[in-house]
Amino acid sequence: MPNTVLVTGGAGFIGSNLVRYLLRTAPALRVVTLDALTYAGNLESLTDVAAAHGPAGDGRHWFVCGDVRDAGLLSALVGGTLREAGTDRTVPAPDAVLHLAAESHVDRSSLGPSAFVETNVVGTQVLLDAVRASLAAEPRPFRFVHVSTDEVYGTLAPDDPPFRAGTPLAPNSPYAASKAGADCLVRAYGETFGLPVLTTRCTNNYGPFQFPEKLIPLVITRALADLPLPVYGDGRQVRDWLHVEDHCAALWAVLTRGRLADRVYVIGGEAERANLDVVRGVLAALGKPESLITFVRDRPGHDRRYAMDISATTEALGWAPTRRFEDGLVATVQWYQAHEAWWRRVQSEAYRAARSLYLPG
Repeated sequence: MPNTVLVTGGAGFIGSNLVRYLLRTAPALRVVTLDALTYAGNLESLTDVAAAHGPAGDGRHWFVCGDVRDAGLLSALVGGTLREAGTDRTVPAPDAVLHLAAESHVDRSSLGPSAFVETNVVGTQVLLDAVRASLAAEPRPFRFVHVSTDEVYGTLAPDDPPFRAGTPLAPNSPYAASKAGADCLVRAYGETFGLPVLTTRCTNNYGPFQFPEKLIPLVITRALADLPLPVYGDGRQVRDWLHVEDHCAALWAVLTRGRLADRVYVIGGEAERANLDVVRGVLAALGKPESLITFVRDRPGHDRRYAMDISATTEALGWAPTRRFEDGLVATVQWYQAHEAWWRRVQSEAYRAARSLYLPG
């Protein structure tokens, strides 16, 4: 059981939900959030966390604005010598890292791959080096959990068996390739330097606070304005959907109960759905017509199907997804309806890649 967890990318979608989950689940746990606050990192996603757990609350949360490629910052952060900006508090040295900081949008990776290599590969290497140096200077029990994606495995045919932890890596997009590169670095640091590392690979997440460039929030926010809903190709690409709260529970289980010998844990929602059916589900929840659906040219290198066999993870950790997809989707639609001010402020940037690839104007 860790005392202090560092969450990189903690102001993003999964990260902010994870920070909130950790503080709620472990009442004595201290959480340090690192985020560069790029376009998809939003401090508003942590407003309630700052109020309840920042310096004016119970003092269990620290926020550090910084880049995972900044070696000096990470050395001070992991070594416990950094001061929190705007307060007189020293940021405590972590004894666990949940590494989520990443460029994550596949569409953007086809427009500019270099940012994905810099953040996802180089950033991971810099963070690993900081942890390695800190543990050499101050040996202590430690866990490093690297959060990856099912996209590193490539694509499945309709009748192929689902991915397992040992499925060979075959990334098809610059984003997936950058995450696969990071996965390999994490494994290498475990083998070469003996770092206590684990990797998780999850399926598509959905839920509150997701930046509205991804499919579900993109469709929700556009449908609310009666705008055309872009669907790649024939819309029959299949994804396995995982509610972000179920993902957070899985990451906590891996961090606290995972075996280093297992190396990789796969995490999925056991909810395979075609993209077109997901879009129709959003429209049904909003009472909007399916005439809003607009089919657009397919994404280059678009993987046809992802699916994950989570039986080994469930057996090893006692974790399983708890949310039925249709219920989670309706709840997510309701969250975006209730939090219009949050997504309105980021809407223009959220649509930037979409406009470059397939949206008019």
